Amino acid sequence: MTKSAGSRRHLPSSPFHRNTPDSPPIEQFEVGDRVSHDQFGLGRVLAVEGDNAVLVDFSGRQGRILSPFTKLAKL
Repeated sequence: MTKSAGSRRHLPSSPFHRNTPDSPPIEQFEVGDRVSHDQFGLGRVLAVEGDNAVLVDFSGRQGRILSPFTKLAKL
């Protein structure tokens, strides 16, 4: 029977078993916030659906943007 070496330490230079970095927190939006979207451009938040989605008016065109809001930035 072999004995376990216990927990092995991770060497920073090792390409194996890298710890994944924590994802950035999901940005919170409020009604009236000015936002910029990578594809649709500038807009204003019309409604917030909890942490799941926001409804944004992009110069007369409305879009529902789902979480996580990676392409949406608050101005």
